[in-house]
Formats: sequence, C-alpha cells, structure tokens
Amino acid sequence: MVADWEWDDTLFLGTAAHYQRGRLPYAPGLADVLAEVLGLDGRGRLVDVGCGPGTLALSLAHLFREIVGVDPDSGMIAEAERGAAERGVTGKAQWVRARAEDLPAGLGTFTVATFGQSFHWMDRDLVAATVRDMLQSGGALVHISDLKTETRAVDGLPYPAVPYAAVEELVRHYLGPVRRAGRGTLPHGTPGDEAAVLTRAGFAGPQRHVVPGGQALERTDDDVVAWAFSMSFSAPHLFGARRDDFEADLRRLLREVSPSGRFSERRPSTEVFVWWKGTAEPGPVPTP
Repeated sequence: MVADWEWDDTLFLGTAAHYQRGRLPYAPGLADVLAEVLGLDGRGRLVDVGCGPGTLALSLAHLFREIVGVDPDSGMIAEAERGAAERGVTGKAQWVRARAEDLPAGLGTFTVATFGQSFHWMDRDLVAATVRDMLQSGGALVHISDLKTETRAVDGLPYPAVPYAAVEELVRHYLGPVRRAGRGTLPHGTPGDEAAVLTRAGFAGPQRHVVPGGQALERTDDDVVAWAFSMSFSAPHLFGARRDDFEADLRRLLREVSPSGRFSERRPSTEVFVWWKGTAEPGPVPTP
C-alpha cells in the first residue's frame, strides 16, 4: 500500500452505478488472448480480485466453470450480481464482499486469478503471497490494465476529443490540488513496479501481451460525466453539498468544447502480464 495513505471503505463509494457507462471497455479480443495463452476450455475456476462491477469476470465467464469476484464495495457487488443476471451466468458466479487482504476467505483453489486495474489499491505483498497460495500448481496470476504508454489521437474522427485535462482541473478546483482517495489523499500517486512485488511473492514470469485497441468510439457528455463520477478521485460523495454545482460546471465545460454534446475517442489497448505459479515455462493452466 502507499506509505502515507490508508484504505477506507469510501474509496469508491457511489461510483458503481456510473461504471458501465463511464469507463472505457477493455480492448476487443482480450478474452481470446487469455483463452489461448492460458489454454482455457470452460473448466477451471477464476477469482477476480477487486472485481468492481464484474466487468472483467463477466467478460471471461464463458472460459471457466466458475467465476468468483471479490470487492469491498457493496455497490460494486450489487452491480456485479445484476450484470451476472443480465448475462444469464448467475449459476456459475459468486460475488464476495471482502477486501483482498481478507483472502483466502474459504474460497478454495483457483486456476487463474485476475487483477483488472485494482492491484495498486491493495497491500500488494500480502495479497500476492496469499493469492499464490490460492492458485493450484501451474496456475496463473494475470495483471490487466489499459496500456499507459500509447497516444490515442482522434484525428480524422467526427467530434472533439474528451477534454480530460480540463475535467481534472475542474475536479482540483472543487476538491483541492492533491488527489483525493476515500477519506485521505494520494500526494505521491499509487505505487508501481508490480514486477518486483510478484517476484518477491514467488511468481515466475512475466509473459507480456498487448491486445490492440484504437477502435473509434463516440461518447456523449453524459458518458463523460459518468466517467468522472466513476473515478476514485472524483467519487460523488467527495463533493458533498457541491455535487450538483460540480456537475453543472462540468456539463458547461463539455458543451463549450463540443456544443453537440458528442466526443470522439479511441478504445485503449489492453496490457496483460501473466505470472505463473511453480514454473517459469508459460503454458496452459491445469484444470481439475
């Protein structure tokens, strides 16, 4: 965890309802890449740690016999349950409200553990060691995130780009110059160097894959507002009585940039790091 920040249960309070609309999707083809790399065949068990509203776990449900999502936020768990019902996979899905630090929580063993842009919020050394013990021999831990090094220009697309920098400046105007995170702040941001953490925990690897994005997307001002309210640093509760004022100013800013209320964007590429338990040789994970 970040040395000068302590997790609390308001980190993502109120954001869950905005996720599906606000967050950009993973690159198409992610499930196919994981199926090939890990040799997934519809058997085995997946645990998605920090599952949020089930975005990643549900997209991979067809590759496993059972999926288990773990998240400490009740709103996220409710959204995940709703999503499982909509996809008709309730019978193979289990959603557990718990912090990653509370694992193994009697959940048994798994063939694959995924972390979709969640690992940086955790006590990473503790969680990595625990999850390694939860994986069967030859199992895999998969760290998944948007590719941070690419530029997604919208040249040639019909609408202006989403003015993310201006939106974040507006957030700072309301909430102060230091990034908010739950009841605390993140003056130095979230930690990196997952490789060192996972190597210390005894994992072998990684095997890196990039699933290409770049597909054109059309976004509305409602989508961008949802994006803002889906982020930990601008979660709805942080604004208190000024929430409606912030939203009004945000919508005004967006209409100044695009009077039509429409924006062009490109889907980000997805970066995947596969870490193995018990072997340095990548290959299909064993299934019971």
